[in-house]
Amino acid sequence: MTVPTVKLNSGYEIPQLGFGVFLVPPHEAEKAVTEALEVGYRHIDTAAIYKNEEGVGAAIAKSGIARDELFITTKLWNDRQAGEEPHSAIRESLDKLQLDYVDLYLTHWPTPEKDTYSNAWQKLIEIRDAGLSRSIGVSNHLPEHLDRLVADTGVVPAVDQIELHPAYQQQNVIDWGRATGMRIESWGPLGQGKYPLFENPAVAAAAEAHGVSPAQAVLRWHLQRGIIVFPKSVNRSRIEENFDVFGFELTAAEVDAITAIDPQDGSGRVGSHPLEFN
Repeated sequence: MTVPTVKLNSGYEIPQLGFGVFLVPPHEAEKAVTEALEVGYRHIDTAAIYKNEEGVGAAIAKSGIARDELFITTKLWNDRQAGEEPHSAIRESLDKLQLDYVDLYLTHWPTPEKDTYSNAWQKLIEIRDAGLSRSIGVSNHLPEHLDRLVADTGVVPAVDQIELHPAYQQQNVIDWGRATGMRIESWGPLGQGKYPLFENPAVAAAAEAHGVSPAQAVLRWHLQRGIIVFPKSVNRSRIEENFDVFGFELTAAEVDAITAIDPQDGSGRVGSHPLEFN
C-alpha cells in the first residue's frame, strides 16, 4: 500500500500517515519501529525528549530501506532553544538516529515564559540551510506564536504539529495554516484514550457503516480533512490496523458528524496548553 503524500512549502513531500513513538520506552522503540516499517510505514515521528531516538535509528539502520524512501522527524526540546543550543541539539539527535539529516525538524513547544522560541526558529532556519534538515516546522504553536515567527524571519513553518482529535480541533490553527501554506499534523489523533471517543455515536456509526474499527474511522476522518497523522502503538496488530485506512472512504455526512463532536469551547483538550507549558 502506497501512502498518499502531502507537499510541504519546502517543496518536499511528506507521507500523510506516519508512525509516532511518543511514550514508547527506549528499549521497545527499535522493535516497534521495525514492525512499523515491515507493515509499510515510511514516516517516523520521534523527538529528543522521547529518549528513544537511538532505538528509532537502530531500526532504520537494520531495515535495509533506502534513506530516500523514509521520512524522519525529530524535535528540539524546550531547554535547548536559547543561543546556539539548537545546533548542538540537532547534531546529537542525528548521531542517535545514525542519520546525516532528518526530513523534518520541529521546535517542540513555544514556552512563552522563556521567550526563546523565536531564537529557536531562527536557528532552525540555519539548520535547514546547512542541510541537516530538509524541512523545518513547529509543534504546539498558536497563531500568535506563528505570527511572531513570520514577522521576525519571514519564514513560514512547513508544519505545525498540534493536539488534534474530534473533541479538540483547533480550527484557528488550521485556518492559519490554510492561509499561509503551512500544513497541520495531529498528535494524539485518537484522544490518547482520555475520553470515550470510540463510543461516540458519530464515530461508532461511521465504523459500523464501513466495517472498520472506530480507530480506523477516526484516522480516516483526519486523512480526509487533509491532516497529517501518526498514531502510535507497540502492538503489532494495532500497528497493522492503523495502517489499513485506505480501503474505504467516509461520506461527507460522516465526516461532518465526527467534526461536530468538538464542543468548540476548548474543553476537549487532553494535553498541555501552549500558553501554560514552559
